[in-house]
Amino acid sequence: MRFALLGLAALLSTAGAAQSVPAAISSDPPSDARHPASMAVVHIPSHGLLINGLVYQPAGAGPHPTLIICHGLPGNEKNLDLAQAVRRAGWNAVTFNYRGSWGSPGSFRFAQNLEDAGAVLEYLRAPANASRLGIDTKRLVMAGHSMGGWVTALTAAQDRGLIGAILISAADMGDMGQLPREKVVAEMADNMEALAGVTAESMADEVIANHEAFSLNHAVAGLAHMPLLVLTANDGLAPRADSLVKAIQAKGGKQVTTIHAETDHGWSDHRIYLETAVINWIAQLK
Repeated sequence: MRFALLGLAALLSTAGAAQSVPAAISSDPPSDARHPASMAVVHIPSHGLLINGLVYQPAGAGPHPTLIICHGLPGNEKNLDLAQAVRRAGWNAVTFNYRGSWGSPGSFRFAQNLEDAGAVLEYLRAPANASRLGIDTKRLVMAGHSMGGWVTALTAAQDRGLIGAILISAADMGDMGQLPREKVVAEMADNMEALAGVTAESMADEVIANHEAFSLNHAVAGLAHMPLLVLTANDGLAPRADSLVKAIQAKGGKQVTTIHAETDHGWSDHRIYLETAVINWIAQLK
């Protein structure tokens, strides 16, 4: 095992600097009989409905810092291995399903995803919920993959209470809305399983009609004021992430960390790399 970890550490490098592999990647934390690790099912109010969520709670007396993870479109990759690793590192990890996705009630709409992310933050910050779930409301970080990166960027840009945000292969739904309609319909047709109340055509029409409002450009000013981790891959989305980072830096943002990995959109062969990057980055947040 020692040699395997040494070899892994050698592989985990970005910008010329090796990342140390956290113990949470390969080892379970000590048990705590009085405050054991657990998982809480939550039903989060959002605009008249209750969306489904899970809180992965670490061992030890809280409150604990908390990472909220936003899934993509439709959410086949929910990054639950990341949630488990973050919990082993002593953080709460919160996952949830937007209205109309994966069993949450209602019909799916892109604009509603932003509302739902805001509702999750409001729920976690409510004193009774924070106390019951062991949430340190002063140490909240939001992360998102693909479309979830878009949700994270636009949500975090409006929320000065977060101590950081993480974009993982973030998509820009505003950019998608500027493509020819037939291409957008085809993309949606391939990414609508487990979504309720939509057709590929209705999904395409929503992003086309709202392409300006949905643009990541609206997140630039807000993200310039917080620590940001931007992770990109070989999936065609890296150039948009790079332009977002440059715009944030032009606005005075000096707390942006960028990491590029030679992997696919789902980070299929870089899961430990991803977990390592996230855990090491959140560990240094204040």
